[in-house]
Amino acid sequence: MANNRSLTKIAEGGRLVIPAEYRRALNLEVGDEVVCLLDEGEIRIIPRQEALRRAQNIVGRYVKARSLVDELISQRKEELQNE
Repeated sequence: MANNRSLTKIAEGGRLVIPAEYRRALNLEVGDEVVCLLDEGEIRIIPRQEALRRAQNIVGRYVKARSLVDELISQRKEELQNE
């Protein structure tokens, strides 16, 4: 994106038009969900999928990756050995 600033106005009902260049850059279509963050006097608009990816990255730092399928197979093997 050549220009990272755009002037827009707040319309009736508090509506804000996201410039077409920005929508294209973020692959936003009519009806897509976005997350709005109020951060130090700024509004950040993040596509829902990007917000989800970021949340998964944060959680991934604290949760050990595991396979629920492998855990279930392991439990079943244990149960069979204990019979």
